[in-house]
Amino acid sequence: MKILLTNDDGVHAPGLEVLEAIARQFSDDIWICAPDEEQSGMGHALTLTRPVRLRKHGERRFSVTGTPTDSVTMGLRQVMDGPPDVILSGVNRGANLGDDITYSGTVSAAIEGALAGIRSIAMSQVIGREDAGGDMSFAAAQEWGAKVLAPLLDTPLPERTLVNVNFPPRAPADVKGIRAVSQGFHDYSRGTVVEGRDPRGFRYFWFGLQAIEHTPDHGTDLEAIADGYISVTPLQLDLTHHSSLEALGQRFLR
Repeated sequence: MKILLTNDDGVHAPGLEVLEAIARQFSDDIWICAPDEEQSGMGHALTLTRPVRLRKHGERRFSVTGTPTDSVTMGLRQVMDGPPDVILSGVNRGANLGDDITYSGTVSAAIEGALAGIRSIAMSQVIGREDAGGDMSFAAAQEWGAKVLAPLLDTPLPERTLVNVNFPPRAPADVKGIRAVSQGFHDYSRGTVVEGRDPRGFRYFWFGLQAIEHTPDHGTDLEAIADGYISVTPLQLDLTHHSSLEALGQRFLR
């Protein structure tokens, strides 16, 4: 099995080391192509207005001066000696849950893989309050990563789909299990923008300093993590709201 690893935290991120250790439990044919530096919140951005540079850090280990999407593109078209069987993205430092996945570079790297017709899985370690702003533990991902990944490697998946995995901020022994759940959603009406002044006196603004509440709903990724389970969510790239098509079609009939 040939596996391509990437992330959005950068090629030197500790979560990528965790992901590599997980991947090596399944294969020795491991390739890495990740951003040069952190690209969190970049979503599915593709670099179009400046050149992208490729840097080699070792055997089958590369970085890109661009986004997670750039990294997957370069990995597939410039780095590897053939297409991978699987693309793994992560292990992200922090949650990629609910509608936050639209911002996620981790998930977007997996989206790019899915667009290329390759089985793609995003993996994230949720941060506990005690870890915020400092060192954090990837212990749950380290212990449970292979257990989650094994069934995902041979489960049939439709075209243009991917899988989003999140590990709860708990010690491995305290993780209750694994749940296949739907995507939840947050209450963004309560999000904050904090204003400050830099040392030169100029104003700046900082987003997302406070946790955003979510709207409870049975069986979502948000509830699974809150209850101490690993969440596994299949995602599709078709964003069409199909049930609205007929109503809109009637609006445009002449």
